[in-house]
Formats: sequence, C-alpha cells, structure tokens
Amino acid sequence: MAKPFMTYEQQIQKLKEKNLWIPDEDAAKEILKKEGYFALITGYKDLFKNPTTRNYRDGTSIEDIYALYQFDEQLRELTLHHLLHIEQHLRSILSYAFCVAFGDQQSAYLTLENYDTRRRNQRELEKFLRPLVDNPTNYPYIEHQKRVHGNVPLWVLVNALTFGTLSKMYTFSASNVRSAVSLEFTGINEKQLGQILSFLTDFRNLCAHNERMFSHRCRKKSIPDLTLHKKLDLPRRGESYAMGKNDYFAVVIAFRYLLPDKEFFQYKRKLGRLMEKAVSENHQLSEQILLQIMGF
Repeated sequence: MAKPFMTYEQQIQKLKEKNLWIPDEDAAKEILKKEGYFALITGYKDLFKNPTTRNYRDGTSIEDIYALYQFDEQLRELTLHHLLHIEQHLRSILSYAFCVAFGDQQSAYLTLENYDTRRRNQRELEKFLRPLVDNPTNYPYIEHQKRVHGNVPLWVLVNALTFGTLSKMYTFSASNVRSAVSLEFTGINEKQLGQILSFLTDFRNLCAHNERMFSHRCRKKSIPDLTLHKKLDLPRRGESYAMGKNDYFAVVIAFRYLLPDKEFFQYKRKLGRLMEKAVSENHQLSEQILLQIMGF
C-alpha cells in the first residue's frame, strides 16, 4: 500500500509517536522543509531505532538524525573532491597511453581491433564514444574539433566521459595501454587497478545522486585483496577479508593507492576531523559504532 501524503505537522506528529524527541517543532519543520522527510528520516533513521520496538531509542532527537545526515553530506563532498582528482588523472594518462599506442585520430578509439579482443562487450564502450563523434553535443570543445579539424582526438573526447565510461575504457583497453596506465600507481597491477576503478564508480555515482554513503556496501563490486589489507592485519571471512572490501573503508584503501602521498594524508586528516565532529555532535552515535558501520 502506498504511503499517504503528510503535511509537515503530520510528519512531526508521526515522529513524536515513534518516540523521537522534537524540542523545537518550528526548527524541525524547517529541517523537513529543507531536506525532505524521505531523504532525512527514511535514509538515516535505522541507526537510531530499537530493533525490537522499531521506535526511536529513548533520548533520540531529530537533531541527532540531522547531524548524521549532515555528516554524510560532508563525507560525500570530501570523497567527491578527491574522486574528481583521480578521474582527471585517469583521463590524462589513459588518453596519453592510448594515443601513444594507436595515434590521435578518432578512428583509432572507434576501432574495436584496438581494444583487447579477448574481452566481451567492447561494443558497449563504442556505444558511449561514437555518439559524441557522430551526433551534435553540448560540448563546445568537441564541436570545435569537428568543425575546424574534422577529428576529435581522444585527449579531447575523454573530458566528456563519465568515471564509469573511463573505467570501462581502461578495462577494455589493450594490455600495453592498461600496463602503461597502471605503472602510474605504485603497489597495484593492471588487473587490480581495473577492479578498483569499477568499485569507485559505484561511490562516484552515490556522490552524483546525493545518496547515503557512510554505510554503503557495494553488492557486486569490491576491491581486490591488496598488500595493505595484509599489512593492516584485517580480520578475514573465509577466503577474503571481512572489512575494507566493499565498504567506505575500501574507498580509503583505494585512495591510498591512487592519490599522491601528500594529498592522501590531507584527505585522511580531514576525514578524521569529520568523524570526530560527527560523534561529538550526536548523542546517540559512538566512535566505535561509526567506525564499524563505515567498515573500519
């Protein structure tokens, strides 16, 4: 049965009936106006509920839920900032390696023989590339190349590709291209880099769609077992590690390999301060619980 529409007053009343403390109804109404009931309450309520009664634990306030919501928003902003740097680095080195191997004519990246023919679904990649060349686009730099030069080199085209398409292009690329790209990153081989990029695409999409991140688990993607997993002596579940595989901690591990040292440690400090702030502003959230939910 579809849930009925509720006014702000009805939303507040429902929350109070579920044992949520609302000290200032006017302030609560403004929060609901700004963020929306579904995004705020439905997205972040579970951490604060008694699993037996399904009501909120005693003393939980709407400010506690809102503090967690704001933490997750700031976590997405921090993560996206560094994902964009990785994305731009990948655009640069992938297009360079491909052009060194096959030249800078657009026919090169539209020719399936220039990809790893052992891999399936290369046509899926062509589906994303060819329309940018064959059809009018909203990218002035692409249209300039078509009009003036009659050719859109890959080092121009890559700027219009999503993180997901870049990840697929790397995965489908010939071995010499993948090898040249992976050599830019210390401690991982070309296969491991492909798995990491595919995994990070999932978190990149969370950022793009403003979805909950701190507790996210990728269902079908994970990063491979890496030296850092072993070095951290993480607990194992069967043949694989129980943490740092498909959770936010896996993002941190991936960043350690893909970001320059200086930038990674800046990110790490900002993440630490962000988590400390989240715990200090939330009466129902301990550091241990937050770390566990994020996969640390």
